[in-house]
Order: sequence, then structure tokens, then C-alpha cells
Amino acid sequence: MELVAGCYEQVLFGFATRPAEPWTVVPDFTHHAHSASLSAVAVNNRYVVTGSRDETIQIYDMKKKIEHGALLQHNGTITCLEFYGTAHLLSGAEDGLICIWNTKRWECLKSMKAHKGHVTSLSIHPSGKLALSVGTDKTLRTWNLVEGRSAFIKNLKQNAHIIKWSPDGKRYVTVITNKVDIYNLDTASITGTITTEKRISSLRFITDSIIAIAGDDEIVRFYSCDSQKCLCEFKAHENR
Repeated sequence: MELVAGCYEQVLFGFATRPAEPWTVVPDFTHHAHSASLSAVAVNNRYVVTGSRDETIQIYDMKKKIEHGALLQHNGTITCLEFYGTAHLLSGAEDGLICIWNTKRWECLKSMKAHKGHVTSLSIHPSGKLALSVGTDKTLRTWNLVEGRSAFIKNLKQNAHIIKWSPDGKRYVTVITNKVDIYNLDTASITGTITTEKRISSLRFITDSIIAIAGDDEIVRFYSCDSQKCLCEFKAHENR
């Protein structure tokens, strides 16, 4: 298993994890990827792609441990990156664009003007046919990836900075500061809300109905999307 992380010092770090008792983490590679701080990272089974304030997307080949190239399409800080399988990559940036990339030839298949402001987060449906994005224009947008066009626009009361599909694709969540709104795909309506004391900086689905939330405190919490109750929590850091 490989663990990758980017930092403000423009460097991408790779660590090899060894499942054992206890687990061990061994440094595997470092790569000075950008001329400014890293702002987004995504991984598939072969490549790591990183976005930065230098407005570029850099590609690193984890198998060969070499730099593979750069993608130059955006005019603004790269804010989000997400692979779909081994064939496609989506990128979003402060220029308001979402780009669809072919990861075999590393060419831009489609560039879409997604938001009037920055694109803050995007998420691809497990089917690969839909994507969701949120931006600083207070909208949530649904994208038809088969046709490469906008399918639906929902106005939000505030700017959301995170959006995620569940693994089964039956629900999705948005994060606005310290609030998680849970949506049902079929009705596009909010079925529940989770509120934390401090700003949420990271969210992941653990199962189809359980999410892990971390933010501006030292605690990681697990919530049920069905009951909106905290199932458990643990202290992960000394700070946020």
C-alpha cells in the first residue's frame, strides 16, 4: 500500500505502508513537483497527479518513480482532482473551469465553464456518467459526463467547499463551513444534516452510509448518514 501527501513546501511525499503489528510506514520517494504550494492530490493504480498554486497539474509515475509530465490548461490555482478508473481525470480550478482528461494520452478532451467563481470541489458518480461540483458562486452543478455538458443547477444559500458521492451512488453530501447536508439522489432533496462545532476540512465515506469527518480540531468523528448520529470518535492530532 502506498501513502502520498503534498505540502506547502512544493514537495510530494510517498510512503510505503507495511501491514503488521504494529503498522510501519517507510519513506518511498520525494518529488519536488511544483514552484508553489500543493493544493490538490489524486491517485490511481499507476499515477499521482498534483495541483498547485502555480496553475499546473504535474504527473508522477509511481511504478517507475519518475516525473511523467505536466498538464497546462487552467489559469488559476488547481483546487480539485479526481480520477475515474484508469482512463479519465477531472480537474477543477479557480478559473471556474472543469477539464476532462484522457489519462492514456494525457490530453484534454473537454474544458467546461463550470462556475462563475472558483470551483471548490468535484466528485464523480461511481457509474462515471455523472459528476457534481460546487463553487464560490453558491451553486451545486450536476454534469453529464457522457455528453460533456451541464445537466442541472441548484442554488445554495452559502458556498460549499466539499462535495462527495457515496460509494453506491445513491446519496451525496455537501459541506458548508461546519455543516454537512446529506442528499438523496432520486429526489435531490436534503434528508439530514450534521453540524460540528468547528470548520470541516476533510470528509470521506467509509461505507455507503458512514462518513468520517475531520476539521479544525484534533478529533476524527464517524457519523451515520441515516441517523446523523456520531458513532465514535478519536483524537488524531495535537492540533487541527
